[in-house]
Amino acid sequence: MGRPELREGLYLVTPDWTDTPLLAQRVAQALTGRPALLQYRSKSLNPALRLEQARCLHRLCQEAGVPMIINDDLELLSAVGADGLHIGRDDGDPAALRTALGDDLILGVSCYDDLARAVSAQAAGADYVAFGAVFPSSTKPNAVPASPELLARARRELVCPVAAIGGITLPRAGEVVTAGAHLLAVISDVFEDPDPAARAASYRHLWPAGSLPS
Repeated sequence: MGRPELREGLYLVTPDWTDTPLLAQRVAQALTGRPALLQYRSKSLNPALRLEQARCLHRLCQEAGVPMIINDDLELLSAVGADGLHIGRDDGDPAALRTALGDDLILGVSCYDDLARAVSAQAAGADYVAFGAVFPSSTKPNAVPASPELLARARRELVCPVAAIGGITLPRAGEVVTAGAHLLAVISDVFEDPDPAARAASYRHLWPAGSLPS
């Protein structure tokens, strides 16, 4: 089967909403904008509701042909049958998780402002690494800043794709791509927009068409 192919583009990350119908509606709209990935991220909901939401969104992603990543939860990934896992500093060893995931699932690793962590994650088998926050973020108000210079170094020195996260909005997205990001992880700028479909689609002009090198 093989793991889904990554391409440059918008990396949607879901807001932590309890209203499943509203979340599903907004995700379905945003998926018409042809993002590269969608990550289901929920830190506050109970396990039953998280499972319900993840299954619902996975169906939508399958219909749209967009890979879906689960944040921090290998058990939920297995229950849903999603396409990959994203982990942070406290979510396990990347090499062990690469082994657990096998060859058919995507592994993403948060690296904050730490290029050495990204180098290690790449060596452990990460399919992409994420840096941020690149701008102040209401989702992660205490996140360390990741500079444009760091993104540029990561782009030069790593083989795997570079994702940027944190406070990214469409007016400032171009400078993040210019700095070196292959993927832009975005929450509020799409899901809180009156028209998530149009907002998501507006990001597409930032990259030429095509997939990332494997």
